Amino acid sequence: MKNKPEDFPKGEFSLFLEKLIKEGYEVEEYAQKLFPSAVKLPDFGSAELTKQEIEKGKTQFFQATFETQKGIFARIDILEKKQDDTWHIYEVKSSTSVKKDKKHNHLKDACFQKHAMIENGYNVSQVSIIHLNKDYVRQGDINPHQLLEIEDVTEQINDLYSSVVNQINGAVTFINKETISLNTCTCREDTRSNHCDSFKYFNPDIPDYSIYEIGRISAKKVMELIDQDILAISDIPSDYTFNDKQQLQVESVRQNQPIIDHKEIQNKLLTLEFPLHFIDYETYASAIPRIDGVRPHQHIPFQVSIHTMQTDGSIQHFEFLANELELPNKLNEFMESSTGKSGTFISWHASFEMSRNRDMITMLPQCEDYLTYMNSNMFDLEDIFKTDYVDYRFHGSTSIKKVLPVLLPELSYDSLEVQNGTMALDIWGRLVLDNDYIEDKAEVRKNLLEYCELDTFAMVEIYRYLQ
Repeated sequence: MKNKPEDFPKGEFSLFLEKLIKEGYEVEEYAQKLFPSAVKLPDFGSAELTKQEIEKGKTQFFQATFETQKGIFARIDILEKKQDDTWHIYEVKSSTSVKKDKKHNHLKDACFQKHAMIENGYNVSQVSIIHLNKDYVRQGDINPHQLLEIEDVTEQINDLYSSVVNQINGAVTFINKETISLNTCTCREDTRSNHCDSFKYFNPDIPDYSIYEIGRISAKKVMELIDQDILAISDIPSDYTFNDKQQLQVESVRQNQPIIDHKEIQNKLLTLEFPLHFIDYETYASAIPRIDGVRPHQHIPFQVSIHTMQTDGSIQHFEFLANELELPNKLNEFMESSTGKSGTFISWHASFEMSRNRDMITMLPQCEDYLTYMNSNMFDLEDIFKTDYVDYRFHGSTSIKKVLPVLLPELSYDSLEVQNGTMALDIWGRLVLDNDYIEDKAEVRKNLLEYCELDTFAMVEIYRYLQ
């Protein structure tokens, strides 16, 4: 991106990413209320300005900026000078815990901030992460002391610090190189979920149906196969060992056809009791709870589509789309009046719907009987495609977006204005919360209804296909 911007696969900032950024700023605003005496520095202020303000004797700052001689640039959310003249860094995160995974490592973020300060001659003695309290339930005006938690991570930072500084120095050295090898990148040794945006650019020799598509393949096995110059699934030796699910996918490639356990599919479908209710939720979530009775990042169902199939194969469609952000009382009343406590509920990736039902039982205890019935009689249609119907053309995924075009190419999401649940969340959120919303609201509602309807109709057609 630095040296060949014309070749870098730029991803447009989606509306959803903009939502996440905006919510991050909102959490930061509440965190700042914990430090009412702090000096608010300009959002894009210079390191020199920060230095001048520190020299004035102030002890608390928002957006303090530091730059090192090597070009490391850090802007610290909240900075506090302690009585012993050492410094306390506070990093603000919109999550409900301190993240330490590969993609979101808050400790490494904080190490970076600490390093920038130390390189400028400051003594950092304490580091904390301010994050949302996962148990906070909004009731009326938000109290930032209840909304947020301050977690001291100083010891963890000290343990990591030297290794992270080595990574920082390596990154600085790398980004300042005038030329690099364009033939490969280290992502080649990683699993698919850990590939960089430029993976295809640096690895043009990776074939279709490559080893990276094997479901849940480990980095260790990726390395073993690469060491043998094996990149295509079809080139994997027959005696190479995988788990049972992976082996089915490999066999599907070798045979150039799906691997189908007809008897097991039949047995599973025979357990379903009619009427069959194919169901799908769309939900809204935000870092800061917008309404009472909701926790940070808690999903609130605002839309449901249900296709109900009777024993004779006849279909009836029910759909609900909320007009405002509220607890889902009306949605639950609509669902129960549409389906009653009868038959089997069928969803795709059922753990999501079941989790939402458990959340709604907490929010709306009066709906417990119906939602408990639904969860006790829920069938996950996706499960069939994990072991009983494995097709290499799904590219190692069991997402309905991958399965549908292979089984039923005449059904497609491509022509829809709303393409996925993330887009639905963002569009509906702006529709009901943005006072300056200028798009045609009736058209937007129609687009949302069409998307959710296809989700459940697709399940109906996949069920018929399996039959």
